Amino acid sequence: MKSCKAIVPAAAKARGFTIIELLIVMAILGMLAVMVAPNLFNQADSARRDAVLSQISSLGSALDAYRLDIGQYPDSLEGLVRDTSNRSTWNGPYIRGDLPVDPWGNEYQYESDGRDYTLMSYGADGRDGGEGNDADISI
Repeated sequence: MKSCKAIVPAAAKARGFTIIELLIVMAILGMLAVMVAPNLFNQADSARRDAVLSQISSLGSALDAYRLDIGQYPDSLEGLVRDTSNRSTWNGPYIRGDLPVDPWGNEYQYESDGRDYTLMSYGADGRDGGEGNDADISI
């Protein structure tokens, strides 16, 4: 016995989505975006803070190498790139390329009395103080 198959036109097989189904899917996607987007922005801010800590640590190592060669810390971070000490024991450059800037495009804040130094980033706002993403970062 042969089975009888009904011949169905191609137009009847192709069924599209109704406008209600599309609206429901768009609403669900919108709700997901509202819940996920803030977490993505927090991750980006956290990554910038981690990058600052890494760069400050690298600059600190370069400053320590400078101090071993010269006997004191430089007056400015420029001493890591070119010889500002005019001493024969300068064995730099201590960092490759130009001086790095923080992830927000601001210069790192550096102060030294020769024996010790302070190195920090002012954070997202580029100003002293602040809270959250605008807080100063140092180690």
